[in-house]
Parts: sequence; structure tokens; C-alpha cells
Amino acid sequence: MRKSNVATMLFGALLLLGSATASAQAKVFWTTSGFFGPFPISSWIPTVPKEKQRDVTLPVSMWIIDHPKGLVVFDTGNNVAITDNCKAYWAPGICDFMKPSQKRGDVIDMQLKKLGYALDQVKVVVTSHAHLDHIGNIEMFPNAIHVIQKKELYQAWFPEKFQGRTSPGFFVIADFDNAREFNFLELEGDYDLFGDGSVLILSTPGHTLGHQSMKVKLASGQTLILAADAIWMKENLEGYPAVSNYSVKDYTNSINRLKFMRDLEGTEIFMAHDQDQYKEKGGNWYR
Repeated sequence: MRKSNVATMLFGALLLLGSATASAQAKVFWTTSGFFGPFPISSWIPTVPKEKQRDVTLPVSMWIIDHPKGLVVFDTGNNVAITDNCKAYWAPGICDFMKPSQKRGDVIDMQLKKLGYALDQVKVVVTSHAHLDHIGNIEMFPNAIHVIQKKELYQAWFPEKFQGRTSPGFFVIADFDNAREFNFLELEGDYDLFGDGSVLILSTPGHTLGHQSMKVKLASGQTLILAADAIWMKENLEGYPAVSNYSVKDYTNSINRLKFMRDLEGTEIFMAHDQDQYKEKGGNWYR
């Protein structure tokens, strides 16, 4: 065998080893930007039968992914401004309906600080969609690469009328009006964030026009699906759809896609607003 061929094979093996090492070292932390509620679950999932009715308090999920190629934040929660005076920032009707209980220590900058990170260490901010409880603090990260579906950027700036173009809509222009010149990676489908298969962006439209979720492979071999609002809570997985979706057809297809991944690949689905799952598994590192 020629020396050049041997060198090529060794180089390829090193690349594969490096990719596996990077993937193996990824770790994930699940936190929340305060809570919404409490309110009857039927406010969010009206098809839930009477025997399953309950009051719920919803976590506002955010994720921090520590990857060898860079620190990632998936969703930035409610804007810091609602901590002290919600009605001065969100429309009063939204504040009264959502009942946010965010403390200053819940905001993404403080969550990072608690874990030993600074805002300027964040290399990538991935936004699942542009609703106020997911994109609220992207302006804290002017130097990051912002990853979002191109359709979602369109919808953020000019949402469908039924979703609210002015108050009291769930798209708050003040969350991102100073971000127009940020470095946006505008996606049109799935994307391998670091090129090693460890962090995959999954296109899961339906809740909004360009909603996206994330799949992360850990050192342990475990794979997590961070569903964001593709799946609010376990009742959605049981066949009871959430309200306020851009497209019922796309929403259903996206839920089924994530369920197939769960069943075929053995992944675990983490839902953005499931109080029971967050109580059991939130506030933890996954390695």
C-alpha cells in the first residue's frame, strides 16, 4: 500500500475520532425563564377530556449547550423588562392572560452566570420561533451567530393578522427591533450545527411558520430532542393538540416526526411547557 494512501486513511480516522470526541463531550442544561400561570389546562389544550382536566403552571424553557466547538443557547426566554413591570413592556392583555412570574435571576444572562459563563462566551443562539417567551432576549447577544428559519424571520417582522400584528400579539417587535443587523444564519430546513452530528436543528413547522426544534447527542450515548413549542406538554403527545397553531397539518406532521425519532432512535423528548417533566428533570445538566 502506498504511503499516501496510508496517510489518507490515518487522516480520515483522526477526523472521525475528532468528530466522535466532540460529540461525546457535548452537555446540556435545562433551565426556565420563570413560569406562566397557574390556569386550567383547557386554556391551552381545549380538547383534553374532563377526567384529564387540571391546573398547570408552565415553565418557560431555555437550554444551554456546552459543546467543544462553542457555547450554544437555545431560546432566550421572556424579555428582562417584564421582570419588574410586565404591562409596561407586553400588552396588558397578554400579561393578565399569561401571568408571568419571572425573577431577575431567571433571565438568561443570570442563568449563564450561575453556570460560570458570560454573555460574550455564547457563540450561537438558536431561536425555536419568534414568540415573546422564546426570542425575548436575543438582543443580549449582539456578537453571536443567530440561527433561525428564514420563514420565521419573515413571520416575526410581519406575522399573519390572526396571530397579532399589533397589541396584544405574541410577536413583540421590541424583542428584536435592534437585531436587524445581527449575524443571522437563515435556514430552510434541517441543519447540522457543528458538522459532527452532535447538534441537529430540526425543521418542525406548525406552531409557527418556521418553528424549529433541536436534537443533541450526549457523551453517554443518550439523545435528547428539545421540542420547544412543537410539543407543549405530554397531553399533546397523547393526541390532544395545542391551540394557536399556524398550520394544524404542519403541527401534526411535526409532532409525528418527533415521535418517530423517539420510537425508532430511542431519543427522549423534552417539552417546552410541561410542568411535570420540568419538576422531575429541569435544572439539571445532561452529559
